[in-house]
Amino acid sequence: MPDTAADTPPTREPGAAQAIDAARLGEYLAARLPGLRLPLRLRQFEGGQSNPTYLLLDAAGQRWVLRRKPPGRLLPSAHAVEREYRVMSALAGSAVPVPGMRVLCDDESVIGTVFYVMDWVEGRIFFDPRLPGMSPAERGAMFDAMNRVIASLHQVDVRAAGLADYGKPGGYVARQIARWSQQYRASQTEPLEAMERLMQWLPEHVPQGDEVAVVHGDFRMDNLVFHASEPRVVAVLDWELSTIGHPLADFAYHCMAWRLGPGQFRGIAGEDLQALGIPGEAQYLAAYCRRTGRDLVPAGQWEFFLAFNMFRLAAILQGVLARALQGNAASAQALEAGSRARPLAEAAWAQVQRIGAG
Repeated sequence: MPDTAADTPPTREPGAAQAIDAARLGEYLAARLPGLRLPLRLRQFEGGQSNPTYLLLDAAGQRWVLRRKPPGRLLPSAHAVEREYRVMSALAGSAVPVPGMRVLCDDESVIGTVFYVMDWVEGRIFFDPRLPGMSPAERGAMFDAMNRVIASLHQVDVRAAGLADYGKPGGYVARQIARWSQQYRASQTEPLEAMERLMQWLPEHVPQGDEVAVVHGDFRMDNLVFHASEPRVVAVLDWELSTIGHPLADFAYHCMAWRLGPGQFRGIAGEDLQALGIPGEAQYLAAYCRRTGRDLVPAGQWEFFLAFNMFRLAAILQGVLARALQGNAASAQALEAGSRARPLAEAAWAQVQRIGAG
């Protein structure tokens, strides 16, 4: 993965497991994408550990993006690209920037799996949250832009957006713990003691109180497209884990970057944030609270949400590892990414122990 921004993220020729018949796809899309000029060429984006994503280029140099379910045996309820298409369609024109949705195809005979096509959005994608090469003022503005967008997402009127039935209206955290425990069990490749402890402790300590909002589920810097020259988010990508849920749980996932180091999961822990111009965790959380009109979050509740999200991410990475070992992972780096499941689970259990000590 590059450490700086990429106007066009790295792509490669799809491997045998991810190959798509470009002629068959082009024939299908020609009647559905106005202005498409055949023949169609495909390149697969590097990165992304779940739903394979492709750059589509036509004979006139026009670009679109295709996301599909991966081939092969899949975990129950995973890889629901139809949900991505629905939520981005619902958010079009809101304060949450999303690409334009063009085609949803549930006919698996076209390329072998369900897929959708969306607009290509020009801009920059940053893979290193330390933002090398930028000034402190520029970094601060970029982080403020992220904060503004996730706050806007959590203020979307669920009913007005037509998303009232996009998820169950309550009990999100308890359901997520149960879901990712189940997904972990289904993809387990070796015993992880920390995961066993977390699956026992977390359900017994879910904080009181509940809230309902549209949640992204994987809101982090490299899932955002920034304007080519301004500190402004122009598109939020990768909505696979989106649903109706607790906004603080979603924001805590985003804030794991402050608790994890660069080698763990593109984090900023241990960096001189003041020198970089990046806000500290407390400052960033306070800005989110101001934007969403909420009181400051009780420390115990916040620390729980961080432990919960570390557990959740460990379960996700375990699934990545299982797909890599089965040979149907979306990314060439899946095996390396999946190997982070154990240290992340151990970090989550260490977080729980700090809560107990506090």
